Amino acid sequence: MDWFGLFAGLSAAAIWGGMYVASKAVLDVVPPFTLLTLRLLLGIFSLLPFVWRAGGIRFTRQQWKQVLGVGVVGYGVSLGFQFVGTKLSTAANGALVTSATPAFVLLWAAWILGERITRRRLLALGLATLGVIIVLDPRSAHLSTGLFWGNLSLVMAALTWALYSVLIRKVTRGLDVLPVSVVTFLGGLPLTIPAAGLEMNTLGLGTLSWGAVLSILYVGVISTALAMYLWNTAFARLEAGVASLTFFAQPVVGAGLGALLLNEHLTPLFLFGGLLIGLGLVLAAQGKPSNSN
Repeated sequence: MDWFGLFAGLSAAAIWGGMYVASKAVLDVVPPFTLLTLRLLLGIFSLLPFVWRAGGIRFTRQQWKQVLGVGVVGYGVSLGFQFVGTKLSTAANGALVTSATPAFVLLWAAWILGERITRRRLLALGLATLGVIIVLDPRSAHLSTGLFWGNLSLVMAALTWALYSVLIRKVTRGLDVLPVSVVTFLGGLPLTIPAAGLEMNTLGLGTLSWGAVLSILYVGVISTALAMYLWNTAFARLEAGVASLTFFAQPVVGAGLGALLLNEHLTPLFLFGGLLIGLGLVLAAQGKPSNSN
């Protein structure tokens, strides 16, 4: 088992643990695609110095096309759905619905990469999913018809993020993760910039407080530049079916931060759910690598 890859995936998910709360606060004053554009730009400028220090971006024309295309899926489409869904739905729904991502990864990886869906992985996924359900407590979600479009956007975000993650494993087989991360950010901009321009003409910006500015920096520099690089690293080093399970650390960290910073109470069920997630991850990590194309 590649423990660094496992650590990278868990670290990315841990960073994202507080992202829904931060993005929800910012979306009250910044429209979703405008925020997404800022997020990608901050991610690019944060990673570029490290890319140049490592020798720059040395892709062939075909590699540029492939990596940009992956960026369109991940950052133009998936994160677009995510921000719209968070705006139209609730933070609790965002955490609950997108926790389906690892299941979608398992399906995409079987189709695109040829990874076998083994009994061990299904059991690991089942344990971790049950743990997430216990941690999140579906009773806190609101699946009313009034939130239909927001919840649908969140489902599409989970589906397309799973596709992006599997494609990252495919393209990083012969390319370094750092320049791939920057170029995928670039791939999202052709979709987000026009949408952001339309938003600015119709909605404009609200009053930006220091809290909103700090939240934008968190979402752009930490949740995008750092966390996306770590997530890409996990999928470059681990089989997709294993790397995807690290996503389940996200709600655990989110709830833990709530207890630490907001004095929210952690119940025995939360601890039990976290244990199930950990057991699922360990079970998947101990499995033999599956054959992949």
